[in-house]
Amino acid sequence: MPRFLLTLAAAAAVLSGAAAHAASPTPHPMVVSDAWARPTVAGQPSGAAYLAIENRGQAADKLIAAQLPQANSTELHNMAMEGTVMRMRSVDGVELPPGQTVRLKPGGLHLMLLGLKTPLKTGESLPLTLRFQHAGELTVPLTVGPAPTATAPSHGHGQGHGTQDRPHHSHR
Repeated sequence: MPRFLLTLAAAAAVLSGAAAHAASPTPHPMVVSDAWARPTVAGQPSGAAYLAIENRGQAADKLIAAQLPQANSTELHNMAMEGTVMRMRSVDGVELPPGQTVRLKPGGLHLMLLGLKTPLKTGESLPLTLRFQHAGELTVPLTVGPAPTATAPSHGHGQGHGTQDRPHHSHR
């Protein structure tokens, strides 16, 4: 009988260790900061969202999609000058090199929020779900309001240099 109790105690210890390990998930390799969108007005069909993504993983990854409940769809876009015309194009993803931060900001890469169901109001915090090719999904708060100070112009990663939205652009 003592051998049975000893075996039972050992099994309980293994099971409680496994439960403790399962309760502490590995941190997500993507760290998102400065997620924001400008407020919109009633009837405005679209908006844009901006953020910074730091890849703390060991391998390259790619942002492939995003979802915001207040929008019918969300697309990844890039703005670039072609001669004297600012053009906006949909892109299939945003490359995220390991150990680097990529900024989605006005005048460059950004998320287009299409078919807004309600206006985006200053002070709101909305759940933005990002989908990565390898790291899976991550939901972060998207704050509606002015740009955070960290989104000031930077010259890294070739992600665009402008800090002002261009009122005239072309979709292609």
